[in-house]
Order: sequence, then C-alpha cells, then structure tokens
Amino acid sequence: MTPGDENDYGESARSDEGQGYGRTRLRLPDNDPYGGARRGGRSSSRSLVTVVGVVVVLIAAIAFANRGGEDSSSTSANGSTNSEPKAKSTAATGTRPVQSTTGGVPSGFAHTQQGAQSAAANYAVALGSTGMFQTDSRHALVDTVYTPAAAAKLQGAMDQAYSTDFLAKMGLDTDGNAPQGDTFVSRVVPVGTTPQAYSTATAKVAVWYLGLIGMSGTSSTDPVTSSWKTWTFDLQWTDGDWKIVSDQQKNGPAPVPGDDQAATSDEISKAIEEFGGFTYAR
Repeated sequence: MTPGDENDYGESARSDEGQGYGRTRLRLPDNDPYGGARRGGRSSSRSLVTVVGVVVVLIAAIAFANRGGEDSSSTSANGSTNSEPKAKSTAATGTRPVQSTTGGVPSGFAHTQQGAQSAAANYAVALGSTGMFQTDSRHALVDTVYTPAAAAKLQGAMDQAYSTDFLAKMGLDTDGNAPQGDTFVSRVVPVGTTPQAYSTATAKVAVWYLGLIGMSGTSSTDPVTSSWKTWTFDLQWTDGDWKIVSDQQKNGPAPVPGDDQAATSDEISKAIEEFGGFTYAR
C-alpha cells in the first residue's frame, strides 16, 4: 500500500463512521432482543479478525524461516530424506574464500562447481587489473591463471596486444606507468557467475562484470569510464587447481545508466587508493 492509498483508506473510513453513527444515530431500547447480539457479534468479529491476522503472520514467519537453498531437504514420516526440486539459486552460498595466493592471485580453489566459479571470478579480476599493462607483472599473471600450454601460446600475443602504441593511447609510458600526479584505473568488478558446463576435469563459467578503465588526472584526455561485459572461461583442473584453457568476451548485458553525477578526477583517484578489491567466492 502506498502512502497515498493509506490516506485514501483513512478518509473513507472516517466518512463511513460519520455517516453511520454521527448523523443518524439510533438508540435501541434496553429490552431490544437484537441489541446485545449486535454488540456481541461486533466484538466477536473483531476478535476473529485479530486471531486470523496473527495466524497469517505466524504462517508467513514460519515459511520464511524454513526457506531452503539448493541443498535443503525434507524428511518423511518413515525417515527418508527427499529433496524437493527448486530453481537454481543465484544468491551467494556462503562458502569461504580461498586462503592462499600465487603471485598475488587467489589460488587453491575447491575441486567443485562452486570452486570453478570462484576461480573464474578471481581470474577475471586479475586479468582486468593494471598489472596487465606492465610486462613483468603481465607475464606472471598469465603464467599463474592459465594452463602451462595456454600460457606459452599467449605470452607473445599478449606482448603484441599491449604494444607501445596501445599504452600511449591509454596515457601510459613504454613501461606501463602513468604520468606523475595521475592515476591509471583498470578494474574488473564481478557481478555474478554462472556455470555453462561442468565435469571433474573441465568447466565452462561465464562472469558478468562491471569494468572501469581510464586515466584519472587533471591533464587526462581519457577519463575513467565504465562498461558492462560478460567474460567466459574454459577451465581445466590442472595440478590441483582450476586453470584457464581459453576465454572470450562479449558486451553486456548493460543496465540503463542512472542519473548519478560524474565524480571529479581527484575523487576517483582517492577512491581507487582507498577502496581495495575482493577475493570472490561463489
């Protein structure tokens, strides 16, 4: 009910009350056979409404408390457990993130479908970071998140992609550094993941993410902008962890832009310095 609806409801009630009892009040004689029944009936109706309201609230509370996730099950009278079919949940599972890192990238993911989704989300963050714009850190990142065979093929192609010309277009020098006083921003923020295929040896996971990229500074001609993309990873269980075999990206889905006022370059630079990233776990 909206505030307007609530006000209209109140006005209607007050109007009915005035019409029913203020203008044409009828006083029944004390010996009227229906007087006592009428007053008693109203009290009984009110009590019944109160009881029904309480029961409805209790039923709703019990239903909410008993909501189950994907693993919820019910036990029958004979002691057997039957899982009810439910739509796949997109909410976080509460699984704790990994505790180890390799080259600054989370590692040691669980050998499960959830582990594959966590790996894909964290690898998207690593591959979308500023470290990819500097040769040494890029080589380390590629060796960490890809299988050895895939990394060997990609290193040369990555070096060509992050060429001097490309770095210059981003406002960076040949070593991938931002000008003095400016802050280069490149960040991937996963919004969600979905498994498209899974087995104990391989997995295919799509990561929907918000990307930030650009140069924050008073002299920048390439301000920080946002974009929405979907990054799909083909993963393989290799040497006790999930590793990328191949990956591809596509634009969207992008929500309708809001009417937020763009921040100044100083505000963006300060936010990038103050707000760190997360370790993502499905």
